[in-house]
Amino acid sequence: MTPAAAEATADPTGTTARESRGRATFAALRVRNFRIYATGQAFANTGVWVQNIALDWLTLELTHSPAAVGITMALTFLPILVFGMYGGMIADRYPKRNILLITQLCSASIATTLAVLTISGNITVGTIYALAVVTGFVIALDNPTRQAFVGEVVPAEHIRNAVALNAAVFQTTRLVGPAVSSVLIGTVGSGWAFAVNALLYVGPTITLASMNTAELRPVTALPRAKGQLRSALRYVADRPHVGWTIALVGVFGTFGLNFPVVLTAMASETFHAGAGLYGTFNIVLAVGSIAGALIAGGRSHSRLRLILLLGAAFGAAQTLAAFAPNLATFMVVLVVMGVTNLAFQAIANSSVQLWVDQEYRGRVMGLYVLVFMGGTPIGGPIVGWITEHVGVRAGMAVCGIVPLAVAVAMAGVLAAQPVLARRRETAAALAG
Repeated sequence: MTPAAAEATADPTGTTARESRGRATFAALRVRNFRIYATGQAFANTGVWVQNIALDWLTLELTHSPAAVGITMALTFLPILVFGMYGGMIADRYPKRNILLITQLCSASIATTLAVLTISGNITVGTIYALAVVTGFVIALDNPTRQAFVGEVVPAEHIRNAVALNAAVFQTTRLVGPAVSSVLIGTVGSGWAFAVNALLYVGPTITLASMNTAELRPVTALPRAKGQLRSALRYVADRPHVGWTIALVGVFGTFGLNFPVVLTAMASETFHAGAGLYGTFNIVLAVGSIAGALIAGGRSHSRLRLILLLGAAFGAAQTLAAFAPNLATFMVVLVVMGVTNLAFQAIANSSVQLWVDQEYRGRVMGLYVLVFMGGTPIGGPIVGWITEHVGVRAGMAVCGIVPLAVAVAMAGVLAAQPVLARRRETAAALAG
């Protein structure tokens, strides 16, 4: 599918009026299966935030090292770096809803293991690292499947909106999850936060099982054949707008989104507070992120230059946050980071899905997830080392400067291409 065709599909009426955009913000909710699916995701995502906050803080308590938090992140995403595209290929071959039911069960089992070990006092950093690797294998299968499954739940004209609303649901739970986690950590301990996460996985399991399969739009299963991953890479290489977007997403995920590393350290070292402030940071980010997701959901189409602009804006905001002189200023800039972060993620994700044909979507989204999450084993330890040995502000500044610089450089290259093409045409004409 060409970019123009994708944009026409995303905006079938061609309407650009403000009223039409407002209606489009929640268009996917008209689909019954999507409402069921989003409800299940609300339970799952709340649990994920409850567990993430508790796990980050437990790792910091056990080690007193921001670098150890970075290592946990790296180990979680290491399997994605190796097997991310294989997860996408499995999503193309087998029923996606069945795969998601299996991954929910696996995630609940991991959370239960963490809960039992922590509550019994037998948790160690080594165990956290091992379970992080297991979690990574589950994510490597779950995430590309989940991304591609949206295209089976809603019609093509609602994909962009559905992706944005999924992001809004995720960030709305970020308002609840960190607060619940902070209370649990401060009262009964991190182990019970893991137990709550395990319980909340009942929600998406029930909703996935109760979806009306007759109303789904399954893609024809991909038959086994050699070279299917290579063909997906060639497919992306032949579509520069897809390749540029995925490349920027990779930089964004590798360096821009190391929040567990820098925000735990900002809370404990810069502002001399505890898990409560770290949870508050996540809540403030979520406020901006919800706004960013809704802004993205109201758009009927987008272009690559908007994706580059949002990536640069996020990098600039995080750089400013790194040098915020006080807590109040830091909080304000966190809101801006949230808006630009989720607008970038939602628009980049939905654009890639709309720019590719359905039979390639699982593998392309596997590549997307690979570069988005798979770079964390590289970026997490680097940012953790800088944060621990140079300073938390320096670590956070790197998280902003790198995506800002890359987005600006990409924009410059793209802007120069027409000029260079005209020069080549002129030179060819003169030579002729």
